[in-house]
Amino acid sequence: MKMSKKNKSAASLMMSTVLFFTIPATTVTAQEPAVPNTTVAVVALDDDGHEMSKEDDHGHAAESTGAKDGDNHAGEAPDAHGDDDHAGEAADAHADDDHAGEAPGAHGDEGGGDIVKLAPGVAQEAGIVLEQAELGALGESLSLPAEIRFDADRMANVTPKVSGIIDRLLVGEGDTVAYGDTLALITSRELAALKAQWLTAETRKSLAAQSLTRTESLWSQKVTSEATVQTARAELEAAKTASEAAETELHAVGIDHADLEKIAAAPDGNNANAYLIAPLAGTVVRRSITLGETVTAGDSSAKVLFTIVDDSVVWADIAVYKQDISRVRIGAPVALKSDAGDIMAQSTVAFVLPVIDEVSRTATARVIVDNSDRTLTPGQFVIADLSVGNAAEVLRVPQSAVQLVEDRPSVFVPVDGGFAPRAVMVGTTAGGYVEIKTGLEEDELYVSEGAFTLKAQLEKDAFGDGHGH
Repeated sequence: MKMSKKNKSAASLMMSTVLFFTIPATTVTAQEPAVPNTTVAVVALDDDGHEMSKEDDHGHAAESTGAKDGDNHAGEAPDAHGDDDHAGEAADAHADDDHAGEAPGAHGDEGGGDIVKLAPGVAQEAGIVLEQAELGALGESLSLPAEIRFDADRMANVTPKVSGIIDRLLVGEGDTVAYGDTLALITSRELAALKAQWLTAETRKSLAAQSLTRTESLWSQKVTSEATVQTARAELEAAKTASEAAETELHAVGIDHADLEKIAAAPDGNNANAYLIAPLAGTVVRRSITLGETVTAGDSSAKVLFTIVDDSVVWADIAVYKQDISRVRIGAPVALKSDAGDIMAQSTVAFVLPVIDEVSRTATARVIVDNSDRTLTPGQFVIADLSVGNAAEVLRVPQSAVQLVEDRPSVFVPVDGGFAPRAVMVGTTAGGYVEIKTGLEEDELYVSEGAFTLKAQLEKDAFGDGHGH
């Protein structure tokens, strides 16, 4: 068939408008990863600018579905390059959560990311303490003022046992001392005289014993009379009595039997040395003497030289108003709180003094508190939260064991590899304890001390991996 000149020109013009460009396509199989291929697409446009189907050199028809001017991805599967640059990934692979694709519940109450991973040794060093949940009496809450005081059984005012002059000071205020430590050295003529008196008595006793032995030998030979023997025996007994009296006086000023053996062989001047010894372990809170100062013993007006206290245990004296006295019982739980409401220590009522102060019209309920961490300071005023009234047996845990995790009251429980928070329903709060209504069973292990540390670590871990707990 012959073509006219006009048709030949149109065909020539059509062929001249053939466009060549490359399209990246993706070939995916079940066994192999995606392999990028290159497909040559031949697109012919007619006079009106419409595409015309044409085969390439390999006999493949040009892909034209959805191909538009300016679209560099013609021929690809729909949505192959959606808004996300990660074409071919599973749907929602990049959702708003940075941890898309995790199994549901991966950050639940006791699983996945909500686990503070701690080895047993590390947990112990961090102060984590586990206890079994148990029933306990819990009544109404009553808040009363209290004052922290030194335990009178753990306080000592040190005074000299002999008069003399302060020759050396070995400790000062704020120093920590152990039982038996030397506080000061006193040069004492009184002590030297007592030791000399004892040495004299010992010498008399020895001589009297020798005289009695000689006299008894002569009496056995009928050389002396029995009266002479009786006199020698009386002198020996008197010497023994004098020696024992002198020894007792030395014991009264702090000289023990080991020191007695050293008196006779002591260098010159050492028998006048009196050492002031710490009667208990603790901290020196007051020292009222200086070097060279004269001190006296046995005088009621004499001042105290040192004051030592052991504040590892303190008293909390609670002022109980007369209308509340009948509600406070011995053994009732007590939480000592700061003005901000933070629990500083917990204990129980040791006793209630049966006396009402005439001025304040209050009685004193005393609480003995373990203060080994030195949280409480004698002289400090705190708020005592007591559990009073008719107490009911409920499942309770210390108030500090309940922490807010994701705005839910929770306790930490041991799990494989660490500890996880578990949401609980709380009830009455009194005396530093919280009633647990649901979420924890009796005899189940939970973290009674160190829950705040675990919460802080959990929030730190969550912040690090992008979760907002």
